[in-house]
Amino acid sequence: MHNWKRSILFTALAAFVAGIMFTGGCALAGRLGLKPGSDPLTPKIADAAPIGNSTVADIVKQAGPAVVKIDTVVVSNSGGNNPLFNDPFFRQFFGGVPGGFGTRPQVERGIGSGFIISKDGYIVTNDHVIDGAQKISVTIQGQSKPLPAKVVGSDYDLDLAVLKVNDSQPLPTLAMGNSDQMRVGDWVIAIGNPYGLDHTVTVGVISAKGRPIQVENRQYKNLLQTDASINPGNSGGPLINLSGQVIGINTAVAQAQGIGFAIPTSTVQDVLSKLMKGETVAHPWLGVQMQSVDQQVASALGLAGTRGALVVGVVPGSPAANAGLQQGDVIVKIDSKAVNSPQDLADAVSGAKVGQRMVLQVYRNGSPHYMPLTVGQAPAR
Repeated sequence: MHNWKRSILFTALAAFVAGIMFTGGCALAGRLGLKPGSDPLTPKIADAAPIGNSTVADIVKQAGPAVVKIDTVVVSNSGGNNPLFNDPFFRQFFGGVPGGFGTRPQVERGIGSGFIISKDGYIVTNDHVIDGAQKISVTIQGQSKPLPAKVVGSDYDLDLAVLKVNDSQPLPTLAMGNSDQMRVGDWVIAIGNPYGLDHTVTVGVISAKGRPIQVENRQYKNLLQTDASINPGNSGGPLINLSGQVIGINTAVAQAQGIGFAIPTSTVQDVLSKLMKGETVAHPWLGVQMQSVDQQVASALGLAGTRGALVVGVVPGSPAANAGLQQGDVIVKIDSKAVNSPQDLADAVSGAKVGQRMVLQVYRNGSPHYMPLTVGQAPAR
């Protein structure tokens, strides 16, 4: 074949193949939502975080005005002038105040976050944000001056508090969502005032549910874990789902990156009405200190195994003391439920009601005993 004929044939074939590739590429781009000439590795702006017809920016624009900054004045012996050092979670996870704590009473300024739940000025935050404060002020987005706030109700064990501010106009609000419906991997948005930087927005997912952690003297049993950045000053702010509803109250930050915690709204909803009325939340209580049973303890007490909760202390006048529990007793059953660890007993008691009757099966000196008791109400802290 002549060279010029081969050249024409080759050119035609190349054009045909290129046409097929272009057509297929356009079809694939169409399925991916890309326009010709766009970078397939770059997501479309409109699809950055779709929520129906809304984006994260839309949700933040709607929810942001209801998120407030909380400033407190506290007289303490902690020393240091940085308001972040007043946050116990900062001290827990970041090692306290550089240079140590002073011994003279000092006026410290604390910071935190909160969110408005009613147009007439009720605000939810953490108890540790306002604990011990002599003065509380709330800054609402768009207002030039902070408003004085008073504590209406608070609960140490749940780390929840409700504040009240008075304003001449209806305030923006956030609605409570259902944290039980959240799944691990669902997207969430945190809004707050980390390090005093007001209305900071971070985005992440629910990393886990039902996390128990202890910070100083507070024992949390059912926290949401998220990788949305939560820092000192975020405490009390909302964790929001993609419907713009609050599903958690941001509470603690771990030293490791990407691990933060929030109180689920399933915990909040049960007590919110009481706190808004200034009522005390009743917590069931036995009045015992417990520890696990290890092999050494089991051998010393003549037990066949290591299941149960060892009583290491009994509070005088408590339900446990009134029932006759003693140091060295091992609780192995509460009503019909087996107690394999101290956590089993704590869970059973926390799920009971004040005034409820229970029967404990206890091993004392190698022999079983059955002790009826009435669940009491934990003393206020």
